[in-house]
Amino acid sequence: MIIKNTPSWAEKENAVTDEATYLNRRHFIKKGLIGGVAAGVSSAALSNIAAGGIFAKEQGIEPLTYKKDPSTLASQLTPFDAVTGYNNFYEFGTGKSDPAEYAHTMKTDPWSVKVTGMAEKTGTFALEDLVDFNALEERIYRLRCVEAWSMVIPWIGVPLSSILKKLEPKSGAKYVAFETLADRRQMRGVRWRVLDWPYKEGLRMDEAMHPLTMMAVGLYGKTLPNQNGAPLRLVVPWKYGFKSIKSIVRIHFTSRQPKTSWEQSAPREYGFYSNVNPLVNHPRWSQARERRIGEFGRRDTEMFNGYGAAVADLYKDMDLRKYY
Repeated sequence: MIIKNTPSWAEKENAVTDEATYLNRRHFIKKGLIGGVAAGVSSAALSNIAAGGIFAKEQGIEPLTYKKDPSTLASQLTPFDAVTGYNNFYEFGTGKSDPAEYAHTMKTDPWSVKVTGMAEKTGTFALEDLVDFNALEERIYRLRCVEAWSMVIPWIGVPLSSILKKLEPKSGAKYVAFETLADRRQMRGVRWRVLDWPYKEGLRMDEAMHPLTMMAVGLYGKTLPNQNGAPLRLVVPWKYGFKSIKSIVRIHFTSRQPKTSWEQSAPREYGFYSNVNPLVNHPRWSQARERRIGEFGRRDTEMFNGYGAAVADLYKDMDLRKYY
């Protein structure tokens, strides 16, 4: 589904980087990214980005055929090298540059996903059986990290609902849970007990079926780089980025709210919902403002990351001051 009119959740034209700036991204990063150090972003890490030391290893990344997002966001996208060179993927290490440095060791072809729980169709499915690669679309979404930095990314994928409908969840399935690959041979970070592997996430069924929720297989017109969650990752733009689980190998339908990895690791800091909410601070820092990677200064954090008009009704009966 491509929305031809500008949707309420879309960025404005003046919020996106022009093509010349994107193509000259090394200059952009040196002048803009390093000038705006985000909360939790070390100057050493940003210096490495500027030096060109942690850009994406592009082996195996192929162009995709997809419907272009015509609505907005063609001018201030976060540069490709920042999107692929600065991220969290603890299965490859806890440093921001570790995924770009080490994720090439993960084998993503062939790829299969195990489907379990309360659905009519369960079993092991090839990626191509779940994702209709003839129906790919681009969606340019804001990504807000819980660490108070943000990006604007042109994802390519399909609505998550299109996958879940194929699997025919049963009426008692109120939640859907996901798991990331956890292979010590391919993923060096899994050798350390940073989290209780495999990485786990979940959504309420109405969140999962919402039109904004997508399953991404690419970004910037190409297949996902390994460090960004190849070949299959969730994107839930109104929630903090850690909810958008990467490199998915299991989908599980359940009647009970699943325990998620960060909720298990630090329940006082990371709740199940984890909606972007400037009024509820992380116990160790404020969420009222954020640093957009590539910009100077900070900007105000928007409720639901700016997608409130589309998703606020999902939580109308909840006290959002209590749900982190």
